[in-house]
Amino acid sequence: MTNPWAAALVTLFLWWFSTGAILWRVRHADRLGGAAHANSVFIALPLLLAGIWGLGVSLDETDATGTYIAFLSALAVWGWIELAFLSGVITGPNTAPCPPFARGWDRFWRATLTLIWHEALLIAALLLLTYAAWNAPNPFGLYTFALLFFARASAKLNLFLGVPRINVEFLPRPLSHLASHFAHARMNWLFPVSVTALTFASGCWLERAISAPTEAALIGHILLAVLTALALLEHWFMVLPLPDQKLWRWMLPDSPAADTSIPARK
Repeated sequence: MTNPWAAALVTLFLWWFSTGAILWRVRHADRLGGAAHANSVFIALPLLLAGIWGLGVSLDETDATGTYIAFLSALAVWGWIELAFLSGVITGPNTAPCPPFARGWDRFWRATLTLIWHEALLIAALLLLTYAAWNAPNPFGLYTFALLFFARASAKLNLFLGVPRINVEFLPRPLSHLASHFAHARMNWLFPVSVTALTFASGCWLERAISAPTEAALIGHILLAVLTALALLEHWFMVLPLPDQKLWRWMLPDSPAADTSIPARK
């Protein structure tokens, strides 16, 4: 568990597997229809509770095991919130497609209302975790959740401002209207800032890992470095013509026959 290469592989596997598991569940719920999406969120509640418990008990653990527990627990809480969002249970009051005439702040406000409860829950979770982990011996649960929060916020803003490649293949039925709030564009002003910040953050985590005084600190910073690099890769997927959807498409059931997806605006 103290091998940095093993930690890197664990992060890579968890990124791929957890993403695939959530996509598989929401696709399966799409096929079942009815209350299947709400049932998914309810059935996954033990994942949320385990994550909260793990974050709590890991705060005072200063060995490598405590670092892994904090990292996995933050992923568990994040994963449940993402499942609740993709299932359409915790999103926002606006469930209508963005009209073509919406521009500027009007379009931004409409987009905000499509996911405001999801964002509010993420912010509340981040604030509570910050309060709990402030000056704690093991802050890696907080660092992991904060990294996921800011990387996802950056991705959402880039999709809103406009990027060349937008993959709406995995959007579930409850969020089919979300694609209308995305925009196709050759480039936007935020993308260079985002990839530069993520690249810099990856380098900083690696530098911290190299100079880490303990094995727990080494593993923690390796986990964060690889997770940041994967967030960077996800940003590049918005620009480069790479078939990233093939990473998960093979493991998912077929889409329901009636696809209500709404394309992003040009």
